[in-house]
Amino acid sequence: MGIVVVSGTGTEIGKTVVTAALAAVATAAGRSVAVLKPAQTGLGPDEPGDADEAVRLSGAPVSAELGRFPEPLAPGTAARRAGLAPVGPGEVAEAARKLAAEHDLVLVEGAGGLLVRFDEEGGTLADAAVLLGAPVLVVAPAGLGTLNTTALTAEALAGRGIGQLGVVIGSWPATPDLAARCNLADLPRAAGAPLLGAVPEGAGSLPPEAFRASAGTWLGPELGGTWDAAGFGERFASVASG
Repeated sequence: MGIVVVSGTGTEIGKTVVTAALAAVATAAGRSVAVLKPAQTGLGPDEPGDADEAVRLSGAPVSAELGRFPEPLAPGTAARRAGLAPVGPGEVAEAARKLAAEHDLVLVEGAGGLLVRFDEEGGTLADAAVLLGAPVLVVAPAGLGTLNTTALTAEALAGRGIGQLGVVIGSWPATPDLAARCNLADLPRAAGAPLLGAVPEGAGSLPPEAFRASAGTWLGPELGGTWDAAGFGERFASVASG
């Protein structure tokens, strides 16, 4: 997996923290990692962005952004309103390939969901994944409503011939409700792909050293960690089965 695209089923669901966990695990294993954020929205020029945060938490050596737009909107809309050039899928693919030539792993973190528009031509993160021939890791929320958006994302990936690595829950609640518990079994069915991890809520607030020490326990072996989907699900099975 030289290049992995990290996409959410929506916004504010833990993509950056999951990206940081992936980077931390790979870095701890001795791999060189670069984190690429094609389009950062909602921040000023001197504020740390998502890629910077992923590097801070993980200890990965390189972060990169291709475009930054001040309003917290879809990248294409934010670029238009700011009067700035948008970032298209071709630019994303070119930048990821250049980073991949110098690093063992490149993590491309999207903005919002898979089909959020990057530019006026309707280019999306999915288009960048197609150009790269790269698999997508889907980050989903734990609770009510996640099955529909996860299934829609899976259909969009399959319809474009994009490989899906699996699903990671971006913020697993300290006290999961019934929907979250049931979704441990239902999310893989909705996605048509395995559940590969669950990052606890608040993980992004940990000191970097603690984050790096724990990251592997949140991700399954397919992603370089030790998280056990079956064992995790069994902890909540009796309540979820009703």
